[in-house]
Amino acid sequence: MKVMLIVMDSVGIGALPDAKEYGDEGSNTLGNIASQVGLNVPNLTKLGLGKIAPLQGIAADVKALGAYGKMAELSKGKDTTTGHWEIAGIITEDPMPTFAHSFPATFIKEFEKRIKRKTLGNVVASGTEILKELGEKHMETGFPIVYTSADSVFQIAAHEEVISLEELYEICKIAREMLTGDLAVGRVIARPFIGKPGNFTRTTNRHDYSLVPPRPTVLDALQNKGYEVISIGKIKDIFAGKGITKSITTKDNKEGVEKTIEAWSELKEGLIFTNLVEFDSLYGHRNNPKGYAEKLAELDGQLPDLMNLVEEEGILILTADHGNDPTTPSTDHSREYVPLLVYGKDIKDDRALGTRHTFADIAATLSEIFSLEYECVGESFWGSILKEA
Repeated sequence: MKVMLIVMDSVGIGALPDAKEYGDEGSNTLGNIASQVGLNVPNLTKLGLGKIAPLQGIAADVKALGAYGKMAELSKGKDTTTGHWEIAGIITEDPMPTFAHSFPATFIKEFEKRIKRKTLGNVVASGTEILKELGEKHMETGFPIVYTSADSVFQIAAHEEVISLEELYEICKIAREMLTGDLAVGRVIARPFIGKPGNFTRTTNRHDYSLVPPRPTVLDALQNKGYEVISIGKIKDIFAGKGITKSITTKDNKEGVEKTIEAWSELKEGLIFTNLVEFDSLYGHRNNPKGYAEKLAELDGQLPDLMNLVEEEGILILTADHGNDPTTPSTDHSREYVPLLVYGKDIKDDRALGTRHTFADIAATLSEIFSLEYECVGESFWGSILKEA
């Protein structure tokens, strides 16, 4: 069996009941984009997207090609690591730490000592705005820029001509080693950039350094049973390499789909796990609903190629890890339901999966598909969507 699991990073579909606790009441990434700028996603519509929740301009009176539903996040939090870990079977009971203003001065002092450089920033900031504010000073001093956000992250920005990528990555590894206990953020992120003052641009050489999952995921179970687990995009980073047999990096969503297609042709048995990050990084965090809608249309145009592959063999699962509503004042992730679309030659048409209790239902389903001895809180939906022999 072959499974293609694609995470449309941040493509939420409506606020969870506890969204108010996270400051996200009223967030609805897909719903608000649809009503404000419109969505042109005929293939997602055929898969049943409009049947999951009301979306302006998206038909709900279709016979869906496959199964459709939505999933609630059981874990505490709304970040990338928490969402992906839950998809793979781990529930995060306590939110990963965030820092409302800055990291402790004692930590920064020790960090500077370890990396043998002073730092700039140590504030909560937008990644693009902080380059405008401190990029020129960074170039003058050689001090890396450190900052955080509403997410559980420690981000380090450096110009590629000032601090080499090799050194930036080493600096991030040092930060990852130091950020433990009460400071154990979900991710340390290298944020390299290029350009001149007034025209800085972040490059595709970003690298994430995640916490190691606290216990085995379904990826580990697949690997242990001899199946291939091929990660596309930042999946390997999110799981700190655990449970991954091969990793393929990408520069954007389009290449992410292309690399998924290439990997599928080489995969004998197992899982391709893909993250399409641009919805989140370029449009959600930058409050750009028009760009977000265009990027969704781009993916929609590539979907027939993916669907054709699983019509011959295997299944396609489309989902997300959290929301990031670009129409709200916030530029951060939002606590939302995520869509669940499943398609393949052996999958029943127009099968409603309802509202799933946890993202971990995907892990449970993978466990059943591959006959693994992996247990988690999720409930498999495999038996309810599989065509009768």
